[in-house]
Amino acid sequence: RPSFEKLQTSDVPLPVLLYSQTSFKQKMKSVKRLAEAAEDADLYHEFNATLEFDYYNSMLINSVDKDGNAIELGGEFPLEENEHFNKLQVNTLQSDIQVPTNVYNKDPGILNGVYMSEALNDVFMDNFQKDPTLTWQYFGSATGFFRLYPGIAWTPDENGVVTFDCRNRNWYIQAATSPKDIIIVVDVSGSMKGLRLTIAKHTINTILDTLGENDFVNVIAYSDYVQYVEPCFKGTLVQADLDNREHFKLLVEELQVKGEGKVKKAMKESFKILNEAASLGQGSLCNQAIMLITDGAMEDYEEVFQEFNWPERRVRVFTYLIGREVTFADTVKWIACNNKGYYTHVSTLADVQENVMEYLHVLSRPMVINHDHDIIWTEAYMDSALFNTQAQSLLLMTSVAMPVFSKKKETLSHGILLGVVGTDVPLRELMRSMSPCVSPIAGCPWLRLPQHQQRLYPRGKEAEAKTQLQQC
Repeated sequence: RPSFEKLQTSDVPLPVLLYSQTSFKQKMKSVKRLAEAAEDADLYHEFNATLEFDYYNSMLINSVDKDGNAIELGGEFPLEENEHFNKLQVNTLQSDIQVPTNVYNKDPGILNGVYMSEALNDVFMDNFQKDPTLTWQYFGSATGFFRLYPGIAWTPDENGVVTFDCRNRNWYIQAATSPKDIIIVVDVSGSMKGLRLTIAKHTINTILDTLGENDFVNVIAYSDYVQYVEPCFKGTLVQADLDNREHFKLLVEELQVKGEGKVKKAMKESFKILNEAASLGQGSLCNQAIMLITDGAMEDYEEVFQEFNWPERRVRVFTYLIGREVTFADTVKWIACNNKGYYTHVSTLADVQENVMEYLHVLSRPMVINHDHDIIWTEAYMDSALFNTQAQSLLLMTSVAMPVFSKKKETLSHGILLGVVGTDVPLRELMRSMSPCVSPIAGCPWLRLPQHQQRLYPRGKEAEAKTQLQQC
């Protein structure tokens, strides 16, 4: 992570420029209180596989059945319009829970996590009383649920689906893991045709969604030969910013199957890229991993690891076995286990999200074991994904977040990440508390956003972003 003292003012993200301001320190204290409360609550909670707990599900609150009775996980949840929260209908006395559609909302892991995190309600309200400038506060669980304060009614899309998953958000990814270099290696041999290729493509896209601006990536396909999905990126790593991730997704959709799978060549190419980046001081200069996506049919491969990765095993290898067949499961599992990675079997499209998330848990283990409670600030972004409602206008903001670890003695050596706590900070709030300090840039006396941050704005919303910046 960069040293504050060594950077030029114009190159430093906005949160760093304002780091010494009281308002920022208050936000960090609030997040620390949330992290401590969550860890303490988990410490004294014993997992109960048969737990029954009727929580407030933000998709179901204030809903009734045909007889007028509150539905399960619904219940009466008072909501009032609040000027501070952009005139949204909220409940400032209670948080509620959002669960992605692809996650079972009464899974024992969800129920135990929700029950344990009820302890955060008092902390949310106490933080808000101490710092009335706070906006949304939240806890994103590693199991997938999202506790949000103040509570709101969550609106699904036109198909009745909620695709929002807190674990894919930039604040979660940055707080949960250190920067990383990722090479995604996908099998496009003839045996990967049909549904297997569809699942493989979805797996690649889901991995890309877990990457952020601090990460570097490339995607390689292999059959009889090695094929870079983007030939312009041959032999190198590129920053995993939004434009590059979306570019990779478009190219991945064009992949076709043919030939025989020659994984050895693809693995050699991947190790060469990562080794060269490390030796030249390029990439993230932190974690390195290869994501191997295959149906398992492969030739001799062990000598590749002997040549490039053993005995140090500096590069982790995560393997994803695609399809219902498990004939090659032992082979694919061996590759992961002997290279400090993780093996998952992805047999359907519904399996992809949860299985991909496992690699984040593995990469977070060193942080958890060392208890590195680093607070992170995201770059400025326009958030239109959090709420699908006409009342919510786009706001230019940053987020401050912190990882939450298990402190239980029996799991301390395993390094278990419980989730991430955080809060959003609208830049308008920061502007109001600041006096001009830097020469004028684009109509704003102190704000300068690097071009790669500006690309985070949704297409067609650049004018609205510029208006907000000029209002300082």
